[in-house]
Amino acid sequence: MNTCICLLRPTAPGILDRMSPENETIMDEHFVQLQQSLHDGRFLLAGPCEDEAFGIVTFRAQSIGGAQRFMSDDPAVRSGLMGAKLHPFRISLVANDALITEDASE
Repeated sequence: MNTCICLLRPTAPGILDRMSPENETIMDEHFVQLQQSLHDGRFLLAGPCEDEAFGIVTFRAQSIGGAQRFMSDDPAVRSGLMGAKLHPFRISLVANDALITEDASE
């Protein structure tokens, strides 16, 4: 099993700020596909940077080719709203509670 990280970047500056209804539908489909993949146990985490510079999807795949197919099938990538760059990834450290919801510095 391979772990991969995929960086999803908007293909044009500000494209996510001024979406047409069609592009909003595509982004909804993108989110639904990620939700389904999470439910299926396919990926570990996903989300956008708050400045919308890029999003990250970290997931497991049987092969790098399968990981590439998974990301190229993403509605936002297929439509050209986002570009995807895939990297094999090795998890070296993980927190016991990796989904801390409060600011640890407080």
